[in-house]
Amino acid sequence: MSKCSFCKDDIPQGTGIMFVKKDGKILFFCSSKCERNLLKLKRKAREQKWVVKKK
Repeated sequence: MSKCSFCKDDIPQGTGIMFVKKDGKILFFCSSKCERNLLKLKRKAREQKWVVKKK
């Protein structure tokens, strides 16, 4: 089971998006909302109110 690269939620098997950057780094996303916020909008997860902090 992998974790979302933006919000750190668990991604159920068979769902989500895998994005491979040019340098070979692999990013996993639980939704297009997380993908858009990290890649296109270049936001930080800790500054978003809807991202729940994990302990």
